[in-house]
Amino acid sequence: MICDLMNTAVLYSGGKDSSLIAIILKKMGFNPKLMNANFGVFKSYTPAMKSAKSLLFDFDVLELDKEILEKGVDMIIKDGFPNNGIDYIHKEVIENLSDLEYGIIADGTRRDDRVPKLDENEIKSLEDRKNIQYLNLNGFGYKTIDTIVNNLFEFKKEKSNKENSSDYEVEIRCLIDERGFKSSEIFPEHYQTRVVGFKIGD
Repeated sequence: MICDLMNTAVLYSGGKDSSLIAIILKKMGFNPKLMNANFGVFKSYTPAMKSAKSLLFDFDVLELDKEILEKGVDMIIKDGFPNNGIDYIHKEVIENLSDLEYGIIADGTRRDDRVPKLDENEIKSLEDRKNIQYLNLNGFGYKTIDTIVNNLFEFKKEKSNKENSSDYEVEIRCLIDERGFKSSEIFPEHYQTRVVGFKIGD
């Protein structure tokens, strides 16, 4: 059964993957609200809000319990690498988003992703328990996504920092550093690609 067209949300970072799933939903006739998760450590949602505005989508912040972030950071510090902690945080965010009024929720995870990502059994469980529909980009590989988004969006590519990124890593790094550890030893330096609008003519 198709849900109310206004009853759709995309977990949104401002990047090309979550922007693409939002556009796909819009082209299918839905009107998704773009949501960025925040745990109250740092206002990391600002870049995502700007990206959503540039694509003419409604945007909101999903304010969550700091305890989720703290548990994820505990795992990261114990492991010495971020994968398990980020995966835990992502699944908790999806669970919390699915508790809201949205009948359809989506994120930009794709076929080539290993973390964070829900597996097939977790998706089925989520849909059955919450009576919702969940969508992602699992049928798309990174080459296909790059081909599509390079023709669709304008990007800004910069060295990742807390002022230009809206993914989980920002608040994770802030909390790791607050605890006296060095997040730079856990997260390698990398570049952040953020959507800033459509290609001319779109």
